[in-house]
Amino acid sequence: MSGYMKLFRLPSAFVSVFVIFFFVLTCSASAPGEVDHTDAELADITTRTLAILHKNHYRQLDLTPKVAVAHLDTFIKDLDGGNFFFTEKDVKLFKRPPEELYAALLKGDNSRAFQIYNRFLIRQREYRQYAEKLLKTKIDFTTDEEFIADRTKLPRCKNDAELKVLWQKRIKNEVLFYRLFDRAMEESKDPEDRKALADAKRWNAGTPESKVLKRLRDVSNAIEKRSKIDILGIYLNSLAHVYGPHSNYMAPRTAKNFDIDMSLSLTGIGATLTTDNGFIKIVSLVPGGPAARDGRLKVNDRIVAVTQENGATVDVIDMPVDEAVQYIRGKENTKVTLTVLPGAKGRSGVPVRITLTRAKIQLVDSEAKGEIIDCGGKKVGVITLPSFYMDFESAIRGDANYKRCSEDVRKILIKFRSAGVQAVVMDLRRNGGGSLAEAINLTGLFITTGPVVQRRDFRRRITLAVDDDPTVEWDGPVVLMISKLSASAAEIFAAALRDCDRAVVVGDSRSFGKGTVLQVEKLREGYSLFNPNRRAGGSVTFEIEMFYRTSGSSVQQLGIRSDIRIPSITEEMKAGEMFLDNHLPWDNINPVNRQSHIPDLEEKIAVLKKRSAQRIALSPEFKVIKRRIAMFKEHRKKKSVSLNEAKRWKDYQQEKTIADAEEKELGLKDNNKKEKLDAAAKEAAQIAADLHGLLTK
Repeated sequence: MSGYMKLFRLPSAFVSVFVIFFFVLTCSASAPGEVDHTDAELADITTRTLAILHKNHYRQLDLTPKVAVAHLDTFIKDLDGGNFFFTEKDVKLFKRPPEELYAALLKGDNSRAFQIYNRFLIRQREYRQYAEKLLKTKIDFTTDEEFIADRTKLPRCKNDAELKVLWQKRIKNEVLFYRLFDRAMEESKDPEDRKALADAKRWNAGTPESKVLKRLRDVSNAIEKRSKIDILGIYLNSLAHVYGPHSNYMAPRTAKNFDIDMSLSLTGIGATLTTDNGFIKIVSLVPGGPAARDGRLKVNDRIVAVTQENGATVDVIDMPVDEAVQYIRGKENTKVTLTVLPGAKGRSGVPVRITLTRAKIQLVDSEAKGEIIDCGGKKVGVITLPSFYMDFESAIRGDANYKRCSEDVRKILIKFRSAGVQAVVMDLRRNGGGSLAEAINLTGLFITTGPVVQRRDFRRRITLAVDDDPTVEWDGPVVLMISKLSASAAEIFAAALRDCDRAVVVGDSRSFGKGTVLQVEKLREGYSLFNPNRRAGGSVTFEIEMFYRTSGSSVQQLGIRSDIRIPSITEEMKAGEMFLDNHLPWDNINPVNRQSHIPDLEEKIAVLKKRSAQRIALSPEFKVIKRRIAMFKEHRKKKSVSLNEAKRWKDYQQEKTIADAEEKELGLKDNNKKEKLDAAAKEAAQIAADLHGLLTK
């Protein structure tokens, strides 16, 4: 199960405003002494969840036996997405005639869910017993075996015999992981690693085999303790995913924890997490947070262990995200050390340790920032905008000076004009979205008046959002930087300026493609008038609207395409709406009339593209970036890792040698030589300077 960007509908009191949050949906164990829901309550929650999705979801999916079959398949996948526990024989036993599954779903019959989960429990116990037996023997790490960690695209094992072979390789790989970690720490010459070695040995107390066993017991215990409502939570979440990738069901305790998490979301290390084949993976970094400021933790890195300041260490492989978060969070100004598998090094990489100081992230750390640089005699202002932030509470209270990104950018543009800036770059590469109202307001700083975005609801009614403020803060050249991580409100802003020929878009080939609005509906306590003591039933999140550009094209799935490509690692990542199961498809509606600010913009883009390509071809920085991209592609081709220790260690040494050489070439080892702007941002500034030259000829 994974966490994604969500654009939520706010209460009617603030009807035109929307806000994005990240969250991760997990299943947690019952609290001690907690009374579980009755079968009648579970059935009621199921039918109510189904009714909400069926009536209100944007997809308007007809309830058919086909939907019931898809639901069952998704549930099996959510339990065992890595295909490590269920065999083909198991899955055949789970199947029932589509009409039978459909009838059970309509009347809230969840018996099939609990039968499948019980089989999952049995398989988990068998795996643990098999591991305990295998780890008592001497494992041979000299044989030329390969292990495929990502089995999502591979068929399941046919029978128990094949399953045991798979388990043997998986356990061997896990033991090898700990052996390589020990070796990397012992042989490291990095002073920071040597300093951390003593603390690392506290975690490493015991053999690699004993650490694998401990983790298996922890995971097994957590799975065994799940309550009925938590199991149902997985089952109904699978149902929601049939409707759309951002649709979810949260069981009562998970929903409550989510509400708490939102209030604490700016405290900790500033990272959003999800699960990925048993690993805790970094989805995003909060701008201005400890992790983002430190710079070592990257998106797609996988956390395998967490060490507290007092030396206590917990292995988080195969741990539910909500549980792992409890170890990563902590009091302000305390330190936490993460043992991380770098995402850029592929599956054969050896872990590194990153120590961060927890902090409460201040809004000022995440606000828009401006910088002026010289590009061949032209002054270019670069604005980094991490999100479309807005202080909703102050706005609702009527505070005229409430914090918002459009006002901060307006002030930066005023300073730019005073300093004689000739072109502006808006860096949206890490912008996951935010307030729709702020996307409209920000667009208004660059145009007089005009349409910004169209929205269509689940009843297919279309509304048009317009900037009606004639004030313009910047009428000069504009370049927008995007990446595959730019999403939602960031895409709306970029599309609005590009569709009226107001800006040139550069960066990755496309943005994320998140073009939907989500609504949350709680299954509240006291739902039944005849049973006022009925407990909370959790909450349902679902896609309710879709965004469209003023050109009529949907933002969904395909995102915003750039005019000029700039090489980057994010371009090579499989990031975006199009990679999510059951995503809503791209479509289009009628365009709306809009002004063309630069009628011959396409001709100018052709010139800009040619000049940019020439600069990139000669740039030493982009030469290194291209090598890293090539290495990343090579790692991605490798579907398996060697279980031969000597080969695996050799691969690591080669990767480290190349990485060290690149860091030395770029001067990254010298903290005093750090550049404020990276190579891509500097290239975007050059493009902006060129655009100014073309417009003033």
